[in-house]
Amino acid sequence: MSQEHTDMGTGLKIREVMINVSRQQVEDFHGPEDYWCLCVAWSHLGTSKSRKATVRIAYLRKNFEQDPQGTEVPLNGMIVLHCRPPEGVPVAEVEWLKNEEPLTSEGVADTRGDHNLIISEARLSDSGNYTCVASNIVAKRRSATATVVVYVNGGWSSWTDWSPCNVRCGRGVQKRSRTCTNPAPLNGGAFCEGMSVQKSTCNTLCPVDGGWGEWSEWSVCSSDCERQRSRECTAPEPKHGGRLCDGVALATDNCTGGLCTQNRKLLHDVKPQGVENSSDVALYSGLAAGVVTVVLLIIAVTLYRRSQSEYGVDVIDSSALTGGFQSFSFKTSRQANPLLINSSMQPDLTVSRTYTSPMCFQDSIDKELMAERSLLDPLPDLKVKGVAERAEYHVMSHPQTFPRGLAPDYRAVGTTLGRRGKNLFTPQVSLTPSRPLHKATAVFGHAGGRLVVPNTGISLLVPHGGIAEDTTWEMYMVINQEDSSTVSEEEAEIFLSPAVTYGPPGLDLSCPIAMTIAHCAEVAADNWTIRLKRQTQDNKWEEVMSVDEESTSCYCLLEAQRCHVLLEHPGRYSLVGEPLNQEAAKRLRLAVFGSPDTSNSLGFTLRVYCVDDTPHAFQEVAVGERSRGGRLLEEPKMMLFRGNTFSLQVSIQDVPQLLWSIKPFTTCQEFSFSQVWASNQRPLQCAFSLERYSHSSSQLSCKISIRQVKGEEQILQVYTSVVENEKGVVPFFTQSDCTITSQTGSRAFKIPLSIRQRISATFDTANAKGKDWQLLAQKLHIDRNLCYFACQESPSSVILSLWEVQHQDSGDLDSLASALEEISKVQSPRTATLGCSREERDSEFTKVG
Repeated sequence: MSQEHTDMGTGLKIREVMINVSRQQVEDFHGPEDYWCLCVAWSHLGTSKSRKATVRIAYLRKNFEQDPQGTEVPLNGMIVLHCRPPEGVPVAEVEWLKNEEPLTSEGVADTRGDHNLIISEARLSDSGNYTCVASNIVAKRRSATATVVVYVNGGWSSWTDWSPCNVRCGRGVQKRSRTCTNPAPLNGGAFCEGMSVQKSTCNTLCPVDGGWGEWSEWSVCSSDCERQRSRECTAPEPKHGGRLCDGVALATDNCTGGLCTQNRKLLHDVKPQGVENSSDVALYSGLAAGVVTVVLLIIAVTLYRRSQSEYGVDVIDSSALTGGFQSFSFKTSRQANPLLINSSMQPDLTVSRTYTSPMCFQDSIDKELMAERSLLDPLPDLKVKGVAERAEYHVMSHPQTFPRGLAPDYRAVGTTLGRRGKNLFTPQVSLTPSRPLHKATAVFGHAGGRLVVPNTGISLLVPHGGIAEDTTWEMYMVINQEDSSTVSEEEAEIFLSPAVTYGPPGLDLSCPIAMTIAHCAEVAADNWTIRLKRQTQDNKWEEVMSVDEESTSCYCLLEAQRCHVLLEHPGRYSLVGEPLNQEAAKRLRLAVFGSPDTSNSLGFTLRVYCVDDTPHAFQEVAVGERSRGGRLLEEPKMMLFRGNTFSLQVSIQDVPQLLWSIKPFTTCQEFSFSQVWASNQRPLQCAFSLERYSHSSSQLSCKISIRQVKGEEQILQVYTSVVENEKGVVPFFTQSDCTITSQTGSRAFKIPLSIRQRISATFDTANAKGKDWQLLAQKLHIDRNLCYFACQESPSSVILSLWEVQHQDSGDLDSLASALEEISKVQSPRTATLGCSREERDSEFTKVG
């Protein structure tokens, strides 16, 4: 195909020749290889050839040789995305898309010749989805999308100023805090490392009250027949807001003895100053002191006789433990509904469960006291197998039993915060069924033993050899109910356990006792600062140690529901907690009881309880419900209540409207946050009063919803009969007619004495292979605060005592055997050693006590 035209500029004729060659023609003639062609023009003037034109087959493959990969980079970091486009002819051109929009590289992105995308300093806005696009004349290809995340690691803000010292006088603690907001973590950036709260000891200068110094010498007698002397308020001087001295700084006295006159009268006619008054005061003071002494003597004798009459009963030693811990079987019967506990139906004697539980040694005086106060009602009957009869033991006290002939002195610790000087067992104390008194007493000797307050989660282990030979101590434990919702006015601490007193005060042991205390804190996450505190003589609570800190005065092993404490000084102890954030939570136990309305034959009352999840707190509910004939309508449930300042709501749902009615506006009730958070082992109760339309409606089914606003929710399903003659029972563990539960001697310990002594002798001294008590502690998972054990005369024995209380319920020796087997395989020696002196340990306890 040719075409001619004349160039208007030159007037020359131009001929254009064009040929169309198809791909098929090329491949048929030349094959798949590239080829070239040229144009030849000729005339009478000669021949001319054009340049060669190479002809190739264009294409673009589908798959990229390298797709960009998603990445995460910190702020101001470098972003590098690699892209190798598919092979093609002609070579593909590459462009980048960000969130499906073409990427501009003005000052930010650098697209190199190798098609890689480089951003030298990443900004938050550079986060997005990146795509590499390759194209030529044949096609356009898209790579896989690469997600780029620019994250920000958290940074600490500046520390706040130190808080005021938490005590007004003496050594205390002050805090400062910082937040992870400079900057705050973003897009999955790391949280700040380190502590958000820093504590430091502080010493506040105590006020010093002024005191008078010595009187100066009398001055020379003046013409007025007077002499003077003075004193200064410098012994010591008042400091730091202390009070000034009381009294006069200048004293005046007559100095003539009648040898001169004053106002024309003999001085013996003038009444001397202070002489007669001083003698009268001395006389009356002596008489008053004598009267007070006689009165105190009479009171002491009276109290002594009363204590003898109340506690002059036979004590129980190891000979009374022939029954020891016996296995017995029981089964409580229920209605067809498994959630309703009911004793009207006959129990199935073909199936039973076996429990191992301490036998109870009843104290007659305690029995009489409980009867007078009507604290506890008789327990429902249980089917018991394996105990033929109950033996009685009458054992005389050991001649070296301390304290001699006296009841335990509970007065030294008071009954509540802010109250002192009241004996818990004198008739003047007001005891009500809702506040039962929990105590346990027993006599222990050189063989040691275990003391348990029944059904409370509180126990005490006296190690073998802790008491000197030929000596016994009458020991006791008392659970005291606190009246204060917080431990101190200046800190947001709350009680997480009952306050437990053990004694007597003069108890002298050669090794620490192990006490177990149940608590209600949720310790799975580190949201609490939990401390062990001890009440001083002035009824103030002072910190003994924090459970996550090192101490040589005592040892705390915190578990999910209880804490094991090694102590050497009798007193009153409790676990308190300070929430570190709003995620801190404590466990609540929820239960619903029901009973017919005594004032209305058609009425029925549901009572919902929310108590701290400790056995002691729930037992009070069960005792009160048994006294009023209540029935447990659903198995108790556990709920986490968080410290987020939101309240707890209790509502009743799904009440059959055609059969039952409930008062309007009473279907939902609420407890404030402070009521629940600082309930301090006290039950919180709300009631729903329902009324059936006819006597034919004998069944009640509904739901009780218990939820914290912006928190957890639990549902208690109620399905019960409301017939009055159907008596219910409360769970077995709420029995409370046992006042003394103890074991002495070898029966109290899981590890036989001979094995215990061999283990202690082996590990107390390190051998060539390094198999010492530190390795024993490590294998028993008791490898924290080792300095405490280093201060003990027999570290291995103390470690085994701690293992005993850890496994007092299971009694499984397999873990101990496995640990000893692992230790036997150890070959490498241990080089680190720990040590301390008893004086160092005692001085540390003195500081906190």
